[in-house]
Amino acid sequence: MQLRSNYTYALVAPTSMGIRITPLDRRPVHTSNLYIMQATSAESNVTNIAASLGMRVKLLTTFVKDSEIALFIKSELRKRNIEFEGPEVPQGGPWGYRHQFNIADSGYGMRGPRVLNDRAGEVGRTLNSKDFDIDRIFGKEGAAILHLSGLIAALSQNTSQFCLDLAKAAKKHDTRVSFDLNYRASFWEGREKELRETFSQIAALSDILIGNEEDFQLALGFEGPEAGGADLDKKIDSFKFMIEKVRKTYPNVSVFATTLRQVLNANEHLWGCIMLHDNKWHVIEPREIPVYDRIGGGDGFVGGLLYAILKGWEPEKWPQFAWATGALVVTVPEDYGQPVDEAQVWNIYKGNARVKR
Repeated sequence: MQLRSNYTYALVAPTSMGIRITPLDRRPVHTSNLYIMQATSAESNVTNIAASLGMRVKLLTTFVKDSEIALFIKSELRKRNIEFEGPEVPQGGPWGYRHQFNIADSGYGMRGPRVLNDRAGEVGRTLNSKDFDIDRIFGKEGAAILHLSGLIAALSQNTSQFCLDLAKAAKKHDTRVSFDLNYRASFWEGREKELRETFSQIAALSDILIGNEEDFQLALGFEGPEAGGADLDKKIDSFKFMIEKVRKTYPNVSVFATTLRQVLNANEHLWGCIMLHDNKWHVIEPREIPVYDRIGGGDGFVGGLLYAILKGWEPEKWPQFAWATGALVVTVPEDYGQPVDEAQVWNIYKGNARVKR
């Protein structure tokens, strides 16, 4: 994939930052009183791979003004080498704006993970094009890839238009567009027609489309087979069947990708992925991986895929690196990955867990 030659940022992504708290020692939420707190969002998780490996990335977001939580989030992003910009929104009283809270039980063994989302008054829903100099970001500064998530595109009417405006500006300035469909039924309730139209417009502007067969059916309206359930061979076949339809409607898309996951228990998964590029399918056959906390594995996959594309490697390596960065994320209590170097990622792909001294 040909990227523009001059840019300040490898990745730019709009996001709604929040807080994730997780009980210590993988305990259930309802019996815990000690928690680990981190700054979180799906999109910051994606950019974290490239940021950890030395690339410049930027988040476009909003913060609650004079908020200690906002200060915590900014501090965490700086530590993770992630740049950001966005307006400070007055809280507006105790029932006004705030950053979203995510409370997660990682699960253990046959006790599956449970994630509780508290998004009331979420400040990220105010994301608006008028608060950003979009021409400066994509014209003067420049970005190689704009990454959009269906979570942000469906968050509110403001964010839907914001994502569409960003995609149009990106194409104007020869920035590649990555779109992870990330369909969430609760976000779409009562807005199905409106969001279908917006998602279709963004997909038409995209160079990279990520999502499973259900995402393509529910977010873009394609008829297709039922999801393959636990049978990963059926998932591969159904994804290929779906993409052969999708690519006819969106001929500008050059990369389609999805992860493959079968849960054996909370600590053991079968993990694979599949990608189509230039009429060639690349399949990483699912293999068993250990899991500390599964949340963020998909974001790690996307982050690794985009990093590999940004590096200009041959396409065969893109899903390999993405598989390994996804597998890396699930080994840590945070929902994002911070590889120490590329060699660590490639060792994960090769199954080499020997000590490095």
